[in-house]
Amino acid sequence: MDERELLMLVQADQEMMAALRAARSLRLPDWWIAAGFVRSKLWDALTGAARPTHPPDVDVIYFDASDLDESREKKYEAALRRFMPEVPWSVKNQARMHVVNGRGPYRSSMDAVANYPETATSLALTLDRAGMPRLGAPHGLTDAVALRIRPTPAFAADPVLKAIYQRRIEAKRWDRIWPGVRYEE
Repeated sequence: MDERELLMLVQADQEMMAALRAARSLRLPDWWIAAGFVRSKLWDALTGAARPTHPPDVDVIYFDASDLDESREKKYEAALRRFMPEVPWSVKNQARMHVVNGRGPYRSSMDAVANYPETATSLALTLDRAGMPRLGAPHGLTDAVALRIRPTPAFAADPVLKAIYQRRIEAKRWDRIWPGVRYEE
């Protein structure tokens, strides 16, 4: 599967498109819906899942260095729940997440996505001006399409982050949800 095919799957998924439109309605700077929202759709398609696998949360990310107030994120989550109350929304300003993650400051939402723990999770979607989905994949789709979990360069290079990666893959157990998923160092 390539980017075009993934975007066609997203376009055909009414729930995903509704979630993207809801996130866009907040008019957040540099906004995306990231991680499991994208990866789950891709892996469901690749493994022939009978029903959609819903991630534990839907991660809306944005980048606004002028307002680092965490309470604002909760207000955005509440606004999204009014649109789609059944969705477990999580909204995070990536301009402040480097502090939470003990890293240097991110330059943009996509810089933050590039620094997620796994390459297969370093995926995000937004809508272009015409309302069409657009993919952000700073490490490409190769690992995600191959059902391969491995650390991003940042997590592979740092022993502390590598330990976090190891704990995540042990806890997530993606191979139990999607047959064929394999883990690499």
